[in-house]
Amino acid sequence: MISRPPAQQPNPDTEHGPTADPVEDRARAIDKAANLIEALPWLSRFHGRTVVVKYGGNAMVSEELRVRFAESIVFLHYAGLRPVVVHGGGPQISAELDRAGVESTFTAGLRVTTDEAMNIVRMVLTGQVNREIVGLVNQHGPFAVGVSGEDANILTAERKTVTVDGETVDIGRVGEVTAVDPGAVAALLADGRVPVVSSVARADDGGVYNVNADTAASALAVALGASKLIMLTDVEGLFADYPDNTELISRLNVDELRSLLPTLSSGMLPKMEACLHAVEGGVPQAHIIDGRVPHSLLLEVFTDQGVGTMVADEELEAALLAGNGHHPRPWRPTDTTTHSTGGVK
Repeated sequence: MISRPPAQQPNPDTEHGPTADPVEDRARAIDKAANLIEALPWLSRFHGRTVVVKYGGNAMVSEELRVRFAESIVFLHYAGLRPVVVHGGGPQISAELDRAGVESTFTAGLRVTTDEAMNIVRMVLTGQVNREIVGLVNQHGPFAVGVSGEDANILTAERKTVTVDGETVDIGRVGEVTAVDPGAVAALLADGRVPVVSSVARADDGGVYNVNADTAASALAVALGASKLIMLTDVEGLFADYPDNTELISRLNVDELRSLLPTLSSGMLPKMEACLHAVEGGVPQAHIIDGRVPHSLLLEVFTDQGVGTMVADEELEAALLAGNGHHPRPWRPTDTTTHSTGGVK
């Protein structure tokens, strides 16, 4: 006869540990079971489907939030979803440039990236930030594999310029994603791995470009035939007429988002453009969620209420939620021309 392990002793310092009141403990266990059951229909609908997660902001800076993020990705993996992480690393890049004494300036919201700065950007994104994410995920098992957007030509970009006061300005090795070859990422997914992709792209001159992580995540989601794009930010979601109106827009369709784009702030515009591009490219749902909230990723995927703002194609979404119609497409090299977006992470 197999018996349960002995109950743990009450620990007043543990928020969710056992208490001295068995009735309270049982009620708490019942609540946990109810929460798990709430996730059941979402587990069914998204089992086996690809979810691309753009990771950045404060969720990447805070040690606690980094740990929680890795746990959430592992939970998605164990739940039968196929998560792909795409990341930038703006704060880490700025810190490393400062340590190296390399001047870092911004023009039209974009980091001017010289050849010297690009070497540091590449090192930080691929050799530091990517390794940290992979390491945190792999504390739970041999799941994550780190790659750069330049590996196997996953991302290809062309040089990006900006217009300031009517004049075209060269901002260095900043790229605009022009094509995606998702084969290497799809192969990792097929092998049961969690790809972690840094937002560096192959350049048309044989070098590399720093590309916007929002753009990269959106383009990769389209190329993979993902069911969801989820973008972690430092705000709760999209607000109409912010700061005058602080009522969160929880849901909108493509036409509604297009009409809102001219009114958005420079910080939110690239994220919402990336969501629009993804949904226009066949991704049924794209989300902006608050990465400062622990496990906000799980709240969005597995609860009825969700969090943040969702952009949806209603026809594709209906097929997705019905559990049919939108099956992961077999990978193929895909040319993906992105919309113009904002700052590079």
